[in-house]
Amino acid sequence: MTNANNKIVHIKPKPQAKTLSAGQKQFNSLSKKIDRQKKLLLEWKETIPSYHQKVEQEYDPLVETLNQHQLQWIQLLDSFYDQPLFKKTDKAKIKHLIIDACEDLLAEMETDELKTLFNKYGDEDFDTIKQETDAAVGELMKGLAKEMLNVDLGDDVDLSSPEKFQAYLQEKLLEQSATQAQEQTPHQPKKTKKQLAKEARQQKEEALASKSVQEVYRKLVGVLHPDREPDEAERERKTELMQRVNTAYGKKDLLQLLELQLEIEQIDLAHLSQMADSRLKYFNKILKDQLAELDQEIFQIEEAFKLQLHMPYYVRLSPKELLINLAQDTRQVQDQITDIKQDLAYFENAATFKAWLKTYKIPKRSRQDDFDDLFFSGLPFGFR
Repeated sequence: MTNANNKIVHIKPKPQAKTLSAGQKQFNSLSKKIDRQKKLLLEWKETIPSYHQKVEQEYDPLVETLNQHQLQWIQLLDSFYDQPLFKKTDKAKIKHLIIDACEDLLAEMETDELKTLFNKYGDEDFDTIKQETDAAVGELMKGLAKEMLNVDLGDDVDLSSPEKFQAYLQEKLLEQSATQAQEQTPHQPKKTKKQLAKEARQQKEEALASKSVQEVYRKLVGVLHPDREPDEAERERKTELMQRVNTAYGKKDLLQLLELQLEIEQIDLAHLSQMADSRLKYFNKILKDQLAELDQEIFQIEEAFKLQLHMPYYVRLSPKELLINLAQDTRQVQDQITDIKQDLAYFENAATFKAWLKTYKIPKRSRQDDFDDLFFSGLPFGFR
């Protein structure tokens, strides 16, 4: 991010010109976009530790509390089932409630007690169902990868978490890309003179762009090298500045280097305005590459969180929205805890529960419910 004390790198029209050239306009546009993306990336990097801390210290303990209350609810239903007070119709409803609650809770905490309760009231063994659904979902995910990306995931794909699956898929894509490149290399037609000339121009432009950054760096080093400074206080200041120079140069952060030149008054904005368009072209190329790298880094952070939060790929997610979503989820879990505690207290009396059970109707299943059971119950929790 731009230092608060630094001047913003922004080209103004030359004294003799009323408007900016195309290259100058592009420089200013790229400068603004890079500054904006730097701030956004810094906001992400500052938000992520806070987010994980809130999840660990606030959200996860609440979920654990909710899970324990849900287990108490299932245990209460189990205790009602064998009581003479509840007849055949009542027992069918209790059985449905237990299975429904067990399915939800088993996605969070797969304990032996829960599996025993599920098996007691279910028509099939939990481990058998899980094994079958895991296999079905694995085949489904492999089929989608084959159909959409033409990637064969094989039998070693790990579906235990979205991150592991994404990493495995990315690895396979890279392997496929490398294999295809290797296969195509011997059969590539001989390049034309026009293609060779274009490649030569591109390589030359790359070299000149790199040289432009080196020139700015050398000028800064020439002025700021602390070993040449006799005054101790000034040497400390230059040491700090040189650290910033080296960091910026290591990242090929041209804007940061120019900002440092402005900060130490090695150049001024008039100097940038007088810069020839031929040199500005190489500056703009560097800025384009830098912007692309920032965009990609931000994109990867957003996509990782959207995958965890089950958000559509086309929805934008900001650091503020991430914390807002977490706060909403936290309040929702708190509300669920309040509700289930009230239910546990209210239905502790079997006669009260039986009176409520008369009003309860087992929901009818739809085709969508069957699909959800096949697809979502077999997915690792992070994919749901």
